Amino acid sequence: MSGSTLTKDKPAPTPKTGSANPFVAITQNLRESGIYIAFVVVVLLFAILTDGLSLSPGNITNIVLQYSYVLVLAIGMLIVIVAGHIDLSVGSVVALTGAVSAQLVIGSSQPWWVGVLAALGVGIAIGVWQGFWVAVVGIPAFIVTLAGMLLFRGLTFYVLDNVSLSPFPEQYTKVATGFSNGLIGGNGYDAFTLLIAALAVVAFAVTQVRTRVAKVRYQQVVDAMPLFILKIVGVAVVVMAFAWQLAHSRGLPIVLIILAVLILAYSTVMKSSVFGRQVYAIGGNLAAAQLSGVNVRRVNFWIFVNMGFLAAVAGVIFSSRSNGAQPSAGNSFELDAIAAAFIGGAAVTGGVGKIQGAMIGGLLVGVISNGMQLLGVDQSLQSVIKGLVLLLAVAFDVFNKRRSGVR
Repeated sequence: MSGSTLTKDKPAPTPKTGSANPFVAITQNLRESGIYIAFVVVVLLFAILTDGLSLSPGNITNIVLQYSYVLVLAIGMLIVIVAGHIDLSVGSVVALTGAVSAQLVIGSSQPWWVGVLAALGVGIAIGVWQGFWVAVVGIPAFIVTLAGMLLFRGLTFYVLDNVSLSPFPEQYTKVATGFSNGLIGGNGYDAFTLLIAALAVVAFAVTQVRTRVAKVRYQQVVDAMPLFILKIVGVAVVVMAFAWQLAHSRGLPIVLIILAVLILAYSTVMKSSVFGRQVYAIGGNLAAAQLSGVNVRRVNFWIFVNMGFLAAVAGVIFSSRSNGAQPSAGNSFELDAIAAAFIGGAAVTGGVGKIQGAMIGGLLVGVISNGMQLLGVDQSLQSVIKGLVLLLAVAFDVFNKRRSGVR
């Protein structure tokens, strides 16, 4: 008998799959699945009530343009809330950064990009200011940002001298109202928009497959294969239908490209980076995070610097769309961003929340507002309905925690 040692190939790990029943799979994680179900129901409801007008190419494009700044703010607000803080100043920061840009571009005739860079610089400086008081001095974020809301609103009035400034040059307004149309042709539609959507679907599918393989390798529970395939197909159908409508309107909005880059970047940061894991750790259990060696002051500082930067991006987008700067710009924007984060599944106590959830939450608020406008609902009633949606979302979060605690 040969002295060589016979070896056997290690068998591939057997995947631990969840239930193949869609209802059971959904109810096992209500926090994440509930918002997607609610979004689909609301979209279908308004499509029926408006005889399909809410799903028309023109209206879908309008929703993207009209609520893009809220989604940008929601990205930063989600990170703030996950860490256990709140930021009440973002609306005033949007106004101030837009005012600074307007003074340079309109008042001083500087190139449009100078205004954009100045706005971003002011936003970052504001983030450093608020991060210092929260992280270094130790004042609660609620108080710091409440003071910031008043301070930056007053500075907005000072910068604009209590008057509105308009109009911006065409290059500046293209940031929020421009379109990428006709780059690779298309007969009655924009082929470039469809190509980008198709590439996004492929990237999503590859990412999902890689994530599933990694979970199987470490013997973690994954969705049953039929549900896994159904999820990818469902996302592909929704994305391509959305892109088809955009392609038959005015093409791919530039602001949507900006938003997509931000979503991909921040989703990666929150999911795969040390900083992202530290944010979740601080919000989930502050004492445990400190004992684990997390530099809480540094993380909190950069959270608010980031919020200032994203508020400045939203300020550029909003001033570009409105083609000017107004002292009252940004009123209640912080409430829209906070609502988007909570409706999207962020926990009131911190430690829980995802970027994609906040995006769906922001879109849900946008679709509700847009649908009520199409139906001619009175403005006062619109505020009542949005308030009830936010209350129900937080109540659902509390219910889900109690449900998990019982188990």
